[in-house]
Amino acid sequence: MFLSFILTLFITVGGLSLTYLFAEDEPLMWRLGAGNVTGQVIFGLVCFVIACLFGFTTAAISFSLLTCLLPLILFGRKDTRQKFLADWQAAKQNLEGADFSKFLRFAYYAAFFVLFYFFFERAFLATKDGIFTGAANNLGDLPFHLGAIFSFTDGQNFPPQNPSFAGVKFTYPFMADLIAASFVKMGAAVRDAMLVQNVFLAFSLLVILERFTFKLTNNRLAGKIAPLLLFFSGGLGFLWFFKDASQTTKGFFEFIWNLPRDYTIGEKFRWGNSLITLFITQRSLLLGMPLTIIVLQKVWEVFKVEKWKGENVEKEELPLEPHFFTFSHFHFSTFSIGLLAGTLPLIHAHSLFVLFVVSAFLFFFNLDKWREWLAFGVGVGVIAVPELLWAMMGSATRTSEFIDWHFGWDLREMNFLWFWLINTGIVIPFVVLGIYLIYFPQRREGAKAAEDEIENRRLRTKNQILFYLPFLFLFIVANAVKLAPWEWDNIKVLIYWFVGSIPFIAFALAWLWNKDNFLKLAAAGCLLILTLAGALDVWRITSGAINYQVFDADAIKIAEQIKQKTAPDALFLNAPTYNSAVVLSGRRSLMRYIGHLDSHGIDFRTREADLKKIYEGEGTADVFMQKYDIDYVLISPEERSYFQTNNLQFNENFFQKFPIVAEAGQYKVYQVKK
Repeated sequence: MFLSFILTLFITVGGLSLTYLFAEDEPLMWRLGAGNVTGQVIFGLVCFVIACLFGFTTAAISFSLLTCLLPLILFGRKDTRQKFLADWQAAKQNLEGADFSKFLRFAYYAAFFVLFYFFFERAFLATKDGIFTGAANNLGDLPFHLGAIFSFTDGQNFPPQNPSFAGVKFTYPFMADLIAASFVKMGAAVRDAMLVQNVFLAFSLLVILERFTFKLTNNRLAGKIAPLLLFFSGGLGFLWFFKDASQTTKGFFEFIWNLPRDYTIGEKFRWGNSLITLFITQRSLLLGMPLTIIVLQKVWEVFKVEKWKGENVEKEELPLEPHFFTFSHFHFSTFSIGLLAGTLPLIHAHSLFVLFVVSAFLFFFNLDKWREWLAFGVGVGVIAVPELLWAMMGSATRTSEFIDWHFGWDLREMNFLWFWLINTGIVIPFVVLGIYLIYFPQRREGAKAAEDEIENRRLRTKNQILFYLPFLFLFIVANAVKLAPWEWDNIKVLIYWFVGSIPFIAFALAWLWNKDNFLKLAAAGCLLILTLAGALDVWRITSGAINYQVFDADAIKIAEQIKQKTAPDALFLNAPTYNSAVVLSGRRSLMRYIGHLDSHGIDFRTREADLKKIYEGEGTADVFMQKYDIDYVLISPEERSYFQTNNLQFNENFFQKFPIVAEAGQYKVYQVKK
């Protein structure tokens, strides 16, 4: 784990120096969080390009690490050094002189860091009996990401082919897995690499979201509340928890330590807590979201225009921009943040879609700043266009599968209003309350403020409301149109509606808290309602109540033999399940889990039919193996179970004419190609 930490530190230091190009006035903690994200993005992109050209070697990874440190030359500039020293001094002052408020701030961040460690530690459990996961929703996603990582480290999969559907381009955003694979290639254990990456990305997201909320609301308490709303998101599922608790025959504490189900995801609940359904399963979003919020914060600074009135004087206050590296009418900071945003096609494509929608709305709301928008757009295009062209050429993904009319997201047979009420609870009412409190400051502040001051506030807060409109639009679109082959995947867009709503919810809660004791109690109660269901689901994972086996010990043994006895680019035939032992070898499969292929828009039906015919062992089996140029066939408990469960013919004896090249327990690998 120490090696993964050191590599992360190297990447973060380089990324931190880059933040001085696009962020003028930010605290050191924010720069560390943004530096971690920015550094990983730069490192991953450079490593991808170098590996495609020269192979995925320790030398290529070392060169990529050195490239990440190149931005340190920015500290050769006097103004950059002065800003860093000022940030360092401010950070030291925040730690000096112990008092209760500073202790609370420290405890706040420490508690989240500890939570992230113990939560993500449950994502991947390595024991003598095999590989397990402590998260029910991670049962299929863990082997998918392991398959991607091992395809880079042991399969030399560059330029990347889809390891789950050999012969086509790997268009799934793989950057987070490539970064973890780089750590593994340098000598880190795969579990440690994933754990360290997950924990530090989650903590970076916390700091970045807190700052984003503060920038939007100018309320520090709202900033502190915002991460609670995201990481413990949920609906009214806690009501079902109390029902289960009242009906159980176990003692209360025994029940708490062995919660029987999730309370934010299931048949009734589809919203799903962000940690258990998104960040532990969709590692690409864990990298993509903090990057997107960094960009959104810059977009907000570009967009907002504040006008101050009084005594016949009116002036426009524009966002501060760095005074260095400006050329013509282009602001370099806006251009550079566009470059970062342009990396999203290989990180998280839905995040790029969200940025496109938000930027398009705000561009038309503020055409006067067309130069800044142009700088941003050019920056995005310089990186995003080549990435998109690369991803689309040779892809098996059918774009037609991603867009279709579909009302109500994943409400199934439920009433639309009831569905959103039980899934999000009082989220929507508090969004409305937050907007009201922001847009009508004179009503919440009373009539004492001067008329010009009230007008100034209204002009300023109008921008906040306009900034929220594209997020509201995303909510409407995601409830009217299917944006992925599997309708539940619309949550990749809906979660950004929620992120855009969080500042308003947090502001409303902070406003209530700053009133009298009765409203303080109301604020605490409402925060509990907003987070209790999500906290229960997070606790269910962290407490160790769940343990699902993904791979048994023999699967690990056979994978090691495959690494030793087969070529890195060997093609395997295995059952289309999520946890084939081939995953751990880094070798390509003709096809794997149908659920993943379908959700990625890949037409797998022809291969699936041919795969079944091969395992039937009839006369055409040899023909189909030659058709796909298959090197090895795996026979294991997964193949036997798959064909038996689906009531399909399975002729294991057919393969006995081929030599066995690897064997462990009930696992056998037959070499079918000479």
